[in-house]
Amino acid sequence: MLRPILIAALLALAAPHLAHAQDAASPSDTPAASEEILDDAGPAQATAPAPAGPLQAILQAHKDKVAKASRRTVDEVITAVREAGLPQGLTFLERWGDRELWQREEDGLFFFTRKADGQNLTLIDIDTGEEVGTISKGEMNQLKPNSGVRTVIASSLVASQLEDADPARRRQALNALERNADESHLEPLRASIAKEDDPALKARKERLLRVITISFGQTTEDRVEAIRSFSQDLSIDARAALNPLVVTRIGYSEGNPEGVNVARLLTPGKTIAREDAYRLLVDDGKAVAARTRGERKAALEANIEDGTVGGVPVAELSSQEARDRAYSNLVADGKAPAFVTDETMDAELAKYTFYEAYADSNTDVTTAAAETLDSIDQYVGLNRFFSLVLDGISLASIYFLAAIGLAITFGVMGVINMAHGEFIMIGAYTGYVVQQIIPNYTVSIIVALPLAFIIAAAAGIALERLVIRHLASRPLETLLATFGVSIALQQIAKNVFGTQARPLTSPSWLDGAWVINDVVAVSYIRIAIFVLAILFFALLLFVLNRTRLGLEVRAVTQNPRMASSMGINPDRINMLTFALGSGIAGIAGVAIGLFAKVTSELGQAYIVQSFMTVVVGGVGNIWGTLAGATMIGFLQKVIEFFNPSNTLAAQTYMIIFIIIFIQFRPKGIIALKGRAAGD
Repeated sequence: MLRPILIAALLALAAPHLAHAQDAASPSDTPAASEEILDDAGPAQATAPAPAGPLQAILQAHKDKVAKASRRTVDEVITAVREAGLPQGLTFLERWGDRELWQREEDGLFFFTRKADGQNLTLIDIDTGEEVGTISKGEMNQLKPNSGVRTVIASSLVASQLEDADPARRRQALNALERNADESHLEPLRASIAKEDDPALKARKERLLRVITISFGQTTEDRVEAIRSFSQDLSIDARAALNPLVVTRIGYSEGNPEGVNVARLLTPGKTIAREDAYRLLVDDGKAVAARTRGERKAALEANIEDGTVGGVPVAELSSQEARDRAYSNLVADGKAPAFVTDETMDAELAKYTFYEAYADSNTDVTTAAAETLDSIDQYVGLNRFFSLVLDGISLASIYFLAAIGLAITFGVMGVINMAHGEFIMIGAYTGYVVQQIIPNYTVSIIVALPLAFIIAAAAGIALERLVIRHLASRPLETLLATFGVSIALQQIAKNVFGTQARPLTSPSWLDGAWVINDVVAVSYIRIAIFVLAILFFALLLFVLNRTRLGLEVRAVTQNPRMASSMGINPDRINMLTFALGSGIAGIAGVAIGLFAKVTSELGQAYIVQSFMTVVVGGVGNIWGTLAGATMIGFLQKVIEFFNPSNTLAAQTYMIIFIIIFIQFRPKGIIALKGRAAGD
C-alpha cells in the first residue's frame, strides 16, 4: 500500500527537473534527435529567398508579358533587357527561347532550374547563376514561348551571336536572321563579316547582307546594287526578297497619277474589267452602285400593285423597253435605287485614270527588281532545260539497259521475245532475295548483279532450248509462245512472292541527290544506273568487236547462212546470244528495282519501251539501241514536260510519233548492214 504512494511522491518531486532537462536538450540542439525528426518528416525543402537582382527587377516589371509572351508583347521585354546592358541578359534571352525559364507560383519570381531528386527542382538565380534552394516541381510553372516568340527572341540575339567564338552559335544566328531580319540587323551583320574566319559562314553572311539590303538598304544605290547582284540567283530566298518589290495594287486618280510609282495604266474594258473599275469608284463613294439585272427584276416583282408595276401593266413587261420604263418610274417614285446604264458607267469611268502602282514608291528599285526577276526567270528556264536534258539522259540509260538484251536476241535470232520483261522481273526478285540473306545493302547489290545475270541467263537458255529453237522461222508462233511464257512467269512470281510490292533497298550512299542548284537535281540512283549503262555499253562493244564470240554473233546477225557455211554453229550462237541478252535483262532488273516497285508486273512496264527502242534504233545494232533509247527517253520527257499531269497521254503521243517515224525510216536510225539486211 505504501509502495505506490512512495513512487508517486518521487515522480512528483522529479517532474520539474525532468522538464528543465527536456528544455535544455531540445531536438534542435541535439543532433541525434534532429536526425530522428528529419527521418520522420521526410527530406527538407529549402525555400529560396526573394532574389533582388537587377534582371529579376526588370522581369518583375513586365511579369505578365514574360509569363504570357506573344509576338506583340515580347519586343517590350527584350528591349528592356537589352537597354539595361546586363551581362546576364544575353543568357536569360537564350534560355528563355530554349524554354528553360520557370516562374514560382508563390511570388511570381523567375528562375532557371535543374532537376534535383524525385519531383524536386534546384532553383538557380537568373542574376547570379547560383543555386538558391530546392522546390517541388508542382509549385513552379515552366514558361514555353511559342514558335513566333522564339523567332523574335532569336532575332534579338543575333547581334552578339554573329561574332560568337563558337561557329555553331554564329550559324544559329544566321538561321534566325534568314527567318526574320529587319533594318536593325544590317550594321551588326556588316560588322561581323570582316571578323569572320570561316569561309562558308562568311559567304552566307555576305549573301544575307545583300538580301536584307534589298528591303532595308539606306540608299537607293545600295538597294539597286543588292537587287542586281541576284540576276542569276535561283534560290528561293532571293526571289522571296524581290517579289514584294513588284507587287502592285490597282488605283485611280483624276487626271494623271501623281505621287505613286505607276507600273502600268489600265483601260476599263481592256486591261481591267469595266465592272471591277466601277466597283472601285463605288467603294470610295465616287459613283452610285450598279444594280444587276437580277436585283432590278426583284425590285419589279416586289412593287406589283393591282396588276401594274410603276404604272406599266404586267402583261406588257415582256419587252426590255417596258421593263426599263417601269423601273425608271419606280426610281422616280423613290421605290427603287437608280439603275446604272452602260452609258452612265462609261461616263463615270471616263472621269478617272486607272493604273497599277507598285507598293514600293522608289522607281529605280522597282525597275531593278522587275529586270532582275525577268533575268532570273530566263535563267530558271535555262536550268529547267538542263534539268530536262539530265532527266532524258537518265531515262534513256534505263531504257538502254532494259532493251539492249532484247536488241541482241532480236537482231541475231529474229525472235520477238514477249517474255523479255519477265527476265527483268527475275533480276529484280533476285536482288530482293539476296538482300534477305545479306543485310548489308552495298554487299548485297554487289552480289545480286552477277547472280541476277546468271539466273536470268539460265532462264533464257531454258526458254531457248525448250521453246524457241523448236519454233525457228515461225515468228507468229514464237510471239504467242513467249507471250504464254510471260504470263506463266508472272503467275509463278505471284505464287512465290505474293502480289504485294517487295522492297529492293539501295545502299545509303545512293540516298539523296546531286543538287546542282535550286532547279537542277539528279538522284544518285539515276547517276548509278547511267554509269552502269555506260559500262555495259563499253563491255558489249568490246565483246562484239574484240572477241571471237562477238565476231560469230555479228556474222550470224548479218548472214546466218553464210556464217553456217564458214563453220559457225548458228544454233550454239543463238543459245549464247539468248543467254547474254537475258542475263543483261536480269542486271537491268536489279538496277530498275532500286527505284521502282518490285512486283510480278515490273517487266511489263518496260517491255513496250524496249521494243520501241529496238525498232527505232535499228535491229541488231548496239549503237542503234543507244540512239533509240536516247530518242525515246528524251521524247517521253519532252512530252511529259508539256503535259505533266497525264503520263498516259505522253505514252500515246510517243507511240504515234514512233509510228510516223518508222514510216519514213523503217530500218531504224542505224540500219543493219550485210547481205541479209533486207530480209
